[in-house]
Parts: sequence; C-alpha cells; structure tokens
Amino acid sequence: MDIYEKIDELYHRRRLVELGGGDEKIEQQYKRGKLTARDRINYLLDEDSFVELNPFMEHRAKDFGMDKVKAYGEGVVTGYGKINGRPVYIFAQDFTVFGGALGEMHAKKIANIMDLAAKNGVPIIGLNDSGGARIQEGVASLDGYGHIFYRNSIYSGVVPQISVIMGPNAGGAVYSPAITDFIIMVEKTSKMFITGPKVIEAVTGEKISDEDLGGARVHNTKSGNAHFSAKTEEEALDLVKKLLSYMPNNFKEKPPVVPYEKDDDHYRGDLTEIVPFDTTKPYDIKDVINEVVDEGSFFEVHKDFAKNMVVGFARIAGRPVGLVCNQPKYMAGGLDIDSSDKAARFIRFCDAFNIPIITFEDVTGFFPGVQQEHGGIIRHGAKILYAYSEATVPKITVIVRKAYGGAYVALNSKAIGADIVYAWPNAEIAVMGPEGAANIIFAKEIAESDDPERTRQEKINEYKQKFANPYVAAGLGIVDDVIDPRDTRLKLVQALEMLENKDEKRPEKKHGNIPL
Repeated sequence: MDIYEKIDELYHRRRLVELGGGDEKIEQQYKRGKLTARDRINYLLDEDSFVELNPFMEHRAKDFGMDKVKAYGEGVVTGYGKINGRPVYIFAQDFTVFGGALGEMHAKKIANIMDLAAKNGVPIIGLNDSGGARIQEGVASLDGYGHIFYRNSIYSGVVPQISVIMGPNAGGAVYSPAITDFIIMVEKTSKMFITGPKVIEAVTGEKISDEDLGGARVHNTKSGNAHFSAKTEEEALDLVKKLLSYMPNNFKEKPPVVPYEKDDDHYRGDLTEIVPFDTTKPYDIKDVINEVVDEGSFFEVHKDFAKNMVVGFARIAGRPVGLVCNQPKYMAGGLDIDSSDKAARFIRFCDAFNIPIITFEDVTGFFPGVQQEHGGIIRHGAKILYAYSEATVPKITVIVRKAYGGAYVALNSKAIGADIVYAWPNAEIAVMGPEGAANIIFAKEIAESDDPERTRQEKINEYKQKFANPYVAAGLGIVDDVIDPRDTRLKLVQALEMLENKDEKRPEKKHGNIPL
C-alpha cells in the first residue's frame, strides 16, 4: 500500500465521520424540522473557518453489543472557527449518532475544546441536542458529564459560555447549559427537563406533555432557565452572533467598541413626555432606554421572565453597556424573587466581562406578600445587593422617578459602590412613599384633626416638599447631580468616557458567599 492509498483511506474515514449516523438518520433529522450538527456549525461560523478536532475518536465500550457498534464522530462534532472574524470554540451534538447521547469519549471531545478555549481566552459555544447519558456505558457516561460540569464551573467568568438547546436535553444533559452564561432555546423542537413526562407520571401521577414540561415557552417565561427563545434554528444561531458582539473574548479584555459617527447633539427632548410626572401612572422603561442608547442597539435578555425588571445590552456612543432597569408597566417596577435573581445574574455577567452597568431606577420597593416572604425574598433580594457591591466595572445610576426604601439602596446606590448617581428633578428618594410616611409620622395630628382627610393631604404634601425630592440626597452627596432628563444621554456619554480606565480592587479572599 503506497502513500496515495493511505490518503484515500483517510478521506474515506473522514467521509464516514461526516455522515454521522448515515443518510437515513440525517433524513429523519430533517423531517423533525432540525438541521444536522454540521449544518448548524456551517451556518453559525464564518465560511470555511471551521477546523474540526478529534473526528476519529471512538468509544471503547463493549457491553450490550457496543463492541459491534460504530459511532462515527462519537455523537458530537468539536473544533474551532470564527464568528464575524472573532475566534470561538464549538461543539455540536449529533442526534443522528446514538441520539446525541453522551458517553466517555463524547465527553472527552467536549472537555478537550473547553480546555483549549480557556487556555486561549476564547468563547465556548455549545449546540446541545442530546437524549442524555449513554446508558450502555453506565457510570463512565456519568463521569463524562462530571468532567464537563467541572469545566463549565471553573471556566465561568474566564470566557463567555453560550448554550443553544436544539433538541431534547434530559437528565444530566441540562446541567451543563444551566451553568453557562446564556441559554437559547428553539420553539417546539427543544426541551429541557431533569425527568421526563413518563417518569413524572409514574412517580407522582401528574400528566404533562414534554412541551408543557420543558419547552422553550416554559423556560423563558416560568422557570427563567432560558434567556432567549427563537422560532427557528437559524434565528437561534443568529442570536449567538448578536450576543457575542457585545462581549469580549475573555475576562482580561474589554468589550468591543463599534465605530460610532460622532453626534454632538445628545439632547433627547422626548424624555420629558415619556415618563409621567404623576408617580402612580405606568410607562414603558424601554421607551426611555431606546431614547438614550444608540439607535437599534438595545438587545434585551430574559425578556419574557420577571417582566418587572428589564435587563439587556446596548451601546452608547459605540461603547457596550449592560442595562438594569425597573419596569413600571409590571408590578409598578417593584422587586420580587424572580426579578432579583434575574438582575443579580445579569449584573455578575457584566462585571465578569468588563461591561459597564447602567441602572435606570423607578422602584416602589420590594414586593410585599406572604408568598414572597415565605419564598425567600430576603435571600433573593440580597443577591442584588451582593452583585452590585461586588462589581468593579463602571457603575452609573439614573433615578428616573421613585427610589424608596431598601430597594433604593439595593439598586446601585452610592452606598454600595455606584460611581455616579444622577437623579431627574422629579425624583422621589425616601424611606417610603409620601402617603405611607405621612400616615405614620403624622398619625396623631391626622386623627385629632377636624378634617382628617384634608390634614392627611396637607401632611403628604409637606413630606413631599421636605423629603420626597432629589435635593436632600444631593445635599448629602449620595446623588452626584440632579440633571435635566433631556440631557440624560449626554451625561451617560460623559460618564462612560470618564470611567473608561476605572481600576478598583476588592479585599483579597478565596471567594465570597453570595446568598444563593
């Protein structure tokens, strides 16, 4: 056999690997409305940029007839390439081979590219389409999951990790995505659950479909496990590209600044009309966001979960920022368990990857109720305090209207480390709302009055004049400036430029203990 025959053999073996489970299984994948692992990689990465690694790796299982079964590519395609010219490492599980089930060597392929990504400071993209652990390999497959979970955990905050759920993900398969930074799901075809509908019915008697148990809608609206929902696989992969555009390759770099055509006119006259002067009237904070950030740059995260809090990425004069904003349209913008978790997680991501955090505040307080208290609102609310306090990136707060009580403190106040706090002239910064405060402070006077209601209203107005305004806080230096709402964008542009080289350290320690 000469060298050319050896080369022919190489290409023959490579063709078998590229076919995965074979033509019939590929056709079945298409009939389910799904792309193959290689289709997905080719769509996501820049043309001709993908370099495959470990294509010839094979399992070494012998039980249950596995010694007679070939699993070309081991049910996962791994390698590296580029997205919009930037490097990424990627794995795509191949459902045509053992249903994408994870075995020892399947896991080893994934762990290998994760290690390379961390060494080189490059994001990790996981395209998940797996039935779970490969049962025929027993505990070796569980051990394989452990190696992946470990790397997800220790590389968290080192490089961005993005998971796209593009099929079933059951049992141990869901925990790797859960540790990553962002999860994108495809409607109708992607599922995530620890135990499937049949097991649940057998154990608890509850009947539920796999879609209602762990579909994209459920995880985007109820559980909060997923951050994005896409109608098609292509749309899901486009979201990966968009996400990456706001973040750096690793924790040592700053996020990419896009060219911005200098606009000296940052004046935004409509802001005075968007936010009602009457603090009881709702409005959409996204209208404020879109006025202040670069046109078309706002990219909302977790948009269907905990809608009383809006978080997402945007750019201001070309600079990426993370936005954390109360949403008065829902629950008057109050903080509850879910919105606290949502905000804290996003804050920590931004801090990990050097993305400045801007907070738009209009908050009545932490949401009251027995369910909230018994559900642990104290512990969950404390996560926001912890996340803001721990963060060392530039942190800017704009108090748009209300800032009451502990929620005012929690939402990036000066006391917990804000670099700059601005307030609009109509802002009310106080321990509680004027109505409640007046009822407590002046309770005796109101009760003894000939006209209690008139007296109560007078005392409310008196409290408003004395305390429910931004000037008391500004006088104490806990608000840096009271600004014209129409100058908000200008002030943010100036502050971001001023804070560009911020360098702040925290006490040396192993790690803190966030109230999980």
